[in-house]
Amino acid sequence: MSVVLDTYKRPLRDLRISLTDRCNFRCTYCMPRHLFGADHLFLPKRELLDFDEIERLARLAAGLGVNKLRLTGGEPLLRRDLDVLIARLAAIEGIDDICLTTNGSLLTRKRADELRAAGLNRVTLSLDAIDDERFKAINDVGFPASKVVTAIDNATAAGLGPVKVNCVIQRGVNEDQILPMVEAFRHTSTVLRFIEYMDVGTSNGWRLDEVVTAREIVETVRTRYPISRQPATAPGETANRWHFDDGAGEIGIIASVSQPFCGGCTRARLSAIGELYTCLFGVHGRDLRTPLRAGATDDQLSAMLAGIWNARDDRYSEQRGEETANRRGDADGKVEMSYIGG
Repeated sequence: MSVVLDTYKRPLRDLRISLTDRCNFRCTYCMPRHLFGADHLFLPKRELLDFDEIERLARLAAGLGVNKLRLTGGEPLLRRDLDVLIARLAAIEGIDDICLTTNGSLLTRKRADELRAAGLNRVTLSLDAIDDERFKAINDVGFPASKVVTAIDNATAAGLGPVKVNCVIQRGVNEDQILPMVEAFRHTSTVLRFIEYMDVGTSNGWRLDEVVTAREIVETVRTRYPISRQPATAPGETANRWHFDDGAGEIGIIASVSQPFCGGCTRARLSAIGELYTCLFGVHGRDLRTPLRAGATDDQLSAMLAGIWNARDDRYSEQRGEETANRRGDADGKVEMSYIGG
């Protein structure tokens, strides 16, 4: 294995693979209905990387130091025969952690058992409110929070834990759900993670004044429960970890807006059509599908991957913070989260 480093000496450890640009939710901060309506044209199947292509790129990435894969979307459970792909990825030498990020709408107990048996290690589910009506309004398809909680239970029972729950907090939308979410998952094995509302893509009309900062989230939790900051468990960890002082579990806070963590970022993202992005806030990806389908050898593709990472100098969140303390959403041209995953 040959470990590659970018211009800031950050290694490539984590590859996030988007399996589809489709999603059955229309969350207002990600795929708002006015832009992703019934007439929206999603990618045709022939343009998506097939399982052979995904496996091959993952294997080459493992040869450059990647040891963790995260399958995302869109909604990855919309991709048929996902257990087949997971089994193939799990067999790659050097890959020791395979995770799935899902909205949970399709995660039955049977499906969770199948994915676990195939080699999936962990699941992260998205849940932006514990109140059914509030969550229905956020996902804009009438899907209740109670069914996501059932999916969490399914994942836990299947051994896909500790399950993590991501909750994006947006001012004026769901900041009043912070304490109810905390109460719902205290005294469980589920790790609740609050995420600052981020300026990914251009669809969500992001504004800085809509961000509920990590400090505000901590202060809100502390109005009811004493919590203490914990050290990171691994290099490049995205969430700040907090333990309840009474031993009732852990929460995490992902503060990429107010407390950027670019310096420890070891993640690359592969879009559903084979474009490699070296930053969540990227504008342009590097096309790997064309050489892949044109007959490039493993050595050639590996050299391309290494070259892309070697040249990487992304630190968008840090630059955002340096440029202004009162910035509005002016992210013209940035790739959408629904296209490359979160």
